[in-house]
Amino acid sequence: MSVSGVSVISPLTINSSSPRASTEVAIAVLSAVADLGLSKPLSVVCVGTDRSTGDSLGPLVGTLLRASGFQGTVLGTLDHPVHAENLAALPINVLSNGSAILGVDACLGARNEVGSIMVRPGPLRPGLGVRKRLPPIGDLYIAGVVNVGGFMEYMVLQNTRLALVMKMAQVIAAGVMRADSLLRSVSRSDSGATQGSSDLTLAAPETAALHSLLLEEYDRLR
Repeated sequence: MSVSGVSVISPLTINSSSPRASTEVAIAVLSAVADLGLSKPLSVVCVGTDRSTGDSLGPLVGTLLRASGFQGTVLGTLDHPVHAENLAALPINVLSNGSAILGVDACLGARNEVGSIMVRPGPLRPGLGVRKRLPPIGDLYIAGVVNVGGFMEYMVLQNTRLALVMKMAQVIAAGVMRADSLLRSVSRSDSGATQGSSDLTLAAPETAALHSLLLEEYDRLR
């Protein structure tokens, strides 16, 4: 993305052990929202189950968001997880009436990717890592690489370290909170320009304000 001749390279893959990881997650979410031209606030669908350590990343993020007072809708917590058995029955499409939908899930990857957090535009496709076909979710997604994939995926998820999953969940939740707060500030400052519009796309003043926020946050990281 380019703003006034300045190139903003979004950190779409983040090392969760970095001291600036949550800020990098926030910037990546803001960048994805801006690139997609979506409206806000965010609604978050956290996929996974507390019955598997590795697969508990999503429910942990949802629980942390709820506990932190996240202003948008959150589906998927430790108490009420969103998983393969109930995903298709959830009213996820209703959320898109007034928000950009962010999906969150755990995934498996290469050994050198474990602990990485990926932020991508486009829908989350849960279950692919364990060879399940589930409905796609949302407009953008966050996937956390919790362990090594390629062999006996269910067993690997069961034997994933909780400490790593918890740390990644804290980083993701903090980043999503920060991104949503900034998105809401853009919405408030430009509400006059878009008052009465139900379109999900950003108006020009909102786009400019969001790009300005991206530049400010990016400069803080350098």
